Amino acid sequence: MSTRFEWDAEKAASNLIKHRVSFETAARAFADPFLLMVQDRFENGEHRWQSLGMVDGHLVLLVAHTVGEDDDGTEVLRIISARKAESKERKRYEQDREV
Repeated sequence: MSTRFEWDAEKAASNLIKHRVSFETAARAFADPFLLMVQDRFENGEHRWQSLGMVDGHLVLLVAHTVGEDDDGTEVLRIISARKAESKERKRYEQDREV
């Protein structure tokens, strides 16, 4: 199954200013073979997820997103926000990698 990323351009710009993480960089976290995805909550009629993944071999990001599918079966990940993982989140990611 192929995956497509989408996001709101204004939200991406504000996220870059607030967290100094672009959504393009955040999308790369999903290539991490140790990606940790956890369902966060149900809001506005959709399931929200939080994923922890590493980019560039050192930067662990927390990415809030939704998961859907378009008409041709392509998985669609809509990024809502992204930031550098806090220390407890990074520790959780690292512990999960060791299992």
